[in-house]
Amino acid sequence: MTLPRYDFAVIGGGIVGLATALALTENPGLSIVLLEAEDRLAAHQTGHNSGVIHSGLYYKPGSLKARNCVEGREALVRFCRDQGISHDLCGKVVVAVHETELPSLEELERRGNANGLTGLRKLGPEEIREYEPHVTGIAGLLVPQTGIVDYAEVAEAYARLVRQRGGTVQTCKRVFRVHHRTDEVILETHEGEVSCRLLINCGGLQSDRIAHMCGTNPGVKIIPFRGEYYELVSESRSLVRNLIYPVPDPRFPFLGVHFTRMIHGGVEAGPNAVLAFNREGYSQWSFSPRDALETFGYCGFWKMASKYWRTGMGEFHRSFSKEAFVRALQRLIPELGPQDVKRAGAGVRAQAVAPDGGLVDDFRILEAERAIHVLNAPSPAATASISIGRTIAALAVKKEG
Repeated sequence: MTLPRYDFAVIGGGIVGLATALALTENPGLSIVLLEAEDRLAAHQTGHNSGVIHSGLYYKPGSLKARNCVEGREALVRFCRDQGISHDLCGKVVVAVHETELPSLEELERRGNANGLTGLRKLGPEEIREYEPHVTGIAGLLVPQTGIVDYAEVAEAYARLVRQRGGTVQTCKRVFRVHHRTDEVILETHEGEVSCRLLINCGGLQSDRIAHMCGTNPGVKIIPFRGEYYELVSESRSLVRNLIYPVPDPRFPFLGVHFTRMIHGGVEAGPNAVLAFNREGYSQWSFSPRDALETFGYCGFWKMASKYWRTGMGEFHRSFSKEAFVRALQRLIPELGPQDVKRAGAGVRAQAVAPDGGLVDDFRILEAERAIHVLNAPSPAATASISIGRTIAALAVKKEG
């Protein structure tokens, strides 16, 4: 029996995998297949995020995050306009509530300017209230080039274009084994085998396992962090006009609990960042023995935990205590109370952790024999997806050229 053979096979039907497949279709004559394990696209990180179009404010100038976010944001906005996808560049306000946060706020402004953002504006306490009347802070930063969109809708548009250009997108195609031959890679799925010249691993929460499956040491392990959201009840949505963020803790690649107006209506509050015991589980009680054992058996986890255990305990407390979660939100909007919010959805972030316990902050892409592995693609990966996809596609074409 002749196997279906393609030039490139992309594992992962999230927004990065789909953007990579889309970028590969810009090369005439190439055959491309994308394999998604679930029965739908954007089933995990892409379909469970807050829908923010990030500006490029936070990222170290010159980093992959910074370059791809700025370029990707502009490309994403053009794409949404061309495809008729609802989006809104509504802007956001980053708010400092303590004097200790002022140096970090200044650093954000410096980074934003270095990354080419325009229209950044420092705000005093009264100016903050002009934009967000219910917010209390001692200083703020207005970031006009931030917006909102539905990334699952963007991902579906990517998939539609891939198919229109001759590419193949298949769901229910979980890859469970990979083996190499002289001039090809064989991917085994429960629906049959697929052959390709080059494998591109965009497996997100499973990316390290896929790398091991390919015989490659990824050098990091994915540790899942669940981000839980509350939603403002309809009577309280007037407390938030657009997007309100705290000054983030520079020790962590998380942005802190914030308020986000959603493109289809409503306002989300969150997320926290609590250690998850299931890479693909979205409730507080989700538990996978395999995932938990891998996390607790990893030396990098214990080194990370020894540094940040107090912070981690605080996140767990907020996970199970609505009052604690609301207190965190009250730092930005003091008048908000427990009656103003209700529990909403959750997402799981694929956080790459190094053996020394370091939280990998930038995008990490590893080239190997007949494979490219995207091992860390955290926020702003969705915003930057078109740019990241083109970067990965260029590496792939060059590798097989």
